Amino acid sequence: MATTLGTGLTGRSSYWEVSRAPRYSLVFALPLLVVYQVLAILEPAGRQGALRNGADVVLESLFIALAGRQGPLLFMICLIAGGLWLVVRDMRRRGGGGGLRGAVFLLMLGESIALALGFGIAVAALTSQVVRPPAMIGAAHVEALNGWSRLMLSVGAGIYEELLFRVVLVAALAWIGHTVLGWRPTIAGVWATLLGAMLFSAAHYVGPYGDQLTLYSFVFRFIAGVFFSALYLLRGFGITAWTHALYDLFLFAAAP
Repeated sequence: MATTLGTGLTGRSSYWEVSRAPRYSLVFALPLLVVYQVLAILEPAGRQGALRNGADVVLESLFIALAGRQGPLLFMICLIAGGLWLVVRDMRRRGGGGGLRGAVFLLMLGESIALALGFGIAVAALTSQVVRPPAMIGAAHVEALNGWSRLMLSVGAGIYEELLFRVVLVAALAWIGHTVLGWRPTIAGVWATLLGAMLFSAAHYVGPYGDQLTLYSFVFRFIAGVFFSALYLLRGFGITAWTHALYDLFLFAAAP
């Protein structure tokens, strides 16, 4: 039996299809980008410089190497222009079947909250089957951050870490495996996912705000990287970014 979600959204799998489409997925992720950029501008510089998400710094650094001081501006222009092009192309392909539906975004938010709440439990349980958890688990420097800084880092992790490690890195590794090394797409995809997850985990221990390296935390983040890669392939960028951001936000909120 078909289900209906507002005018023009009919079909048993309609929500699962449209929520992955760029017109919904990228627009859904836009508030994360806006909140992060506003809070990053307002964030006061400390002794070690302005606090930023590490993936944001890596991506901006690539553009700074190309365009110097105008690199951050060029990066933001390319990011917004690329997202806008994907959204417009998707809406043109759809062919004028009505505008965006608020009900879809509400369902996407509910799905992201549910995934974020279940994520830590599932990944921790799986990690505990591989490595014995320590008596105390915590992130370095969290206690020194105020609420706005924690919010900025949470949304920054959702938008920029997923952009860098899933959209860019995993896709690039899969392309190398398939095109350069001549592997079958499935083998290249598995290799890209596992190596990307390892690099994703390792990145959390770099820089002045990096965590102290432990086997448990490394394995936890490795499994988390595999999870986020699978979620990105199945549910698209928007829900993956929100799930990551909400999980980090819940984690920061629980920290002292």
